[in-house]
Amino acid sequence: MHSWLHTARFLTTAPRLEHLPDLNVPEVAFVGRSNAGKSTCINTLTQQRRLAFASKTPGRTQAINLFALGRKGETDAVLADLPGYGYAAVPREAKLRWQRVMGNYLLTRANLAGVVMLVDPRLGLTELDELLLEVIRPRVEQGMPFLVLLTKSDKLNHAEAQKALSIARLQSGGGQALLFSALKRKGLDQVAGLLWQWTRQWTPVGEPSAS
Repeated sequence: MHSWLHTARFLTTAPRLEHLPDLNVPEVAFVGRSNAGKSTCINTLTQQRRLAFASKTPGRTQAINLFALGRKGETDAVLADLPGYGYAAVPREAKLRWQRVMGNYLLTRANLAGVVMLVDPRLGLTELDELLLEVIRPRVEQGMPFLVLLTKSDKLNHAEAQKALSIARLQSGGGQALLFSALKRKGLDQVAGLLWQWTRQWTPVGEPSAS
């Protein structure tokens, strides 16, 4: 499972939805606030330092970046890195445009096989996280996998971490919640296992579900 994630390579970047390639392989989207540690998480999972660009200025990524997964150059799944949201220095107009793009992506992307929402457990789910959760709730209720990943969990003691996890589970709207730390490599196996499972149980668009 881990070595499969290590095959990740840059596929394309799309400043608008219409620039996204029409793919018939499972796609897992990573979403989260600008400072939630999204790029670090993707780089840790794929064991590549610079795959997802961890910018010193949060909010800099203003496009959907796709990374292909698959051995021997084949693409059997895709990771989608969506722009971080909620960074104060980004003009309001740009924020609103990106909220629309992300909302449309999460509602309409046909090959979406699951969503990982990264949350700083010291802040918990913010208003923007909850807005995004409302957008995808119909798809989660229809069975699309959803994970709230509490990043930077090494910054909490055991009691704080367990409390944050309990709250996130309640707020996940039928999804799952896990503690994660790129620094301590905590939760790495569980996340890798879930991504593998999600992409393997995905049904190609236009084909009847196995269940």
